[in-house]
Amino acid sequence: MSLFFPPFFQSNEYFIDEKIQFFKFHNHYNVFDGSGLQIGSVVQRVSGWHKFLRLFLNKQMFPFHLEIIDSSENVLVAIYRGWTFWMSKIVIKDANGLVLGYIRQKFKLFKPTFRIFNSTEIEIGLITGDWKAWNFEIKDLNGSVVGTINKKWAGAMKEIFTTADKYRVSIVPGYDEDTNKINIVSTAIIVDMVMKEGR
Repeated sequence: MSLFFPPFFQSNEYFIDEKIQFFKFHNHYNVFDGSGLQIGSVVQRVSGWHKFLRLFLNKQMFPFHLEIIDSSENVLVAIYRGWTFWMSKIVIKDANGLVLGYIRQKFKLFKPTFRIFNSTEIEIGLITGDWKAWNFEIKDLNGSVVGTINKKWAGAMKEIFTTADKYRVSIVPGYDEDTNKINIVSTAIIVDMVMKEGR
């Protein structure tokens, strides 16, 4: 593991909790680890003129800018999509603007699919699932399941997160802590936001 691998991405359990906002123009999600400790958040950045245009235009067309932030308010990853009329490439960058990877999304009927690529556009993983039931699998290129996304869990976290719009990202223990994990975890924890922007 790299000495500079962010602690946020060293976890294998992420609980994603949408922050309720009035007059909402952007998404904001808090992120907790398996013990219930908040380790960061995901924030959508929306400019003033975008907020105005979103009142009149289809939001599926709009670019979006998401930031994954740690508990000290440091930006770890920024995720961008440009103007689009269909499913376009989403770019994942680190805090210095260096491209880490890409996401390509494809929606079948209730079967959303996210293909994940590294910075050289070599595919490293796939997230696919049943949106209606909110069950997703994260697979590597060998077809092995390396993680899941769902809204079902037990134990103490079930008592903390009780409403249906919360979800959990689980990565198998021992998965290499490298740039591939950053790309896969980043994609997994923004799945809900990307799908909302597509509807």
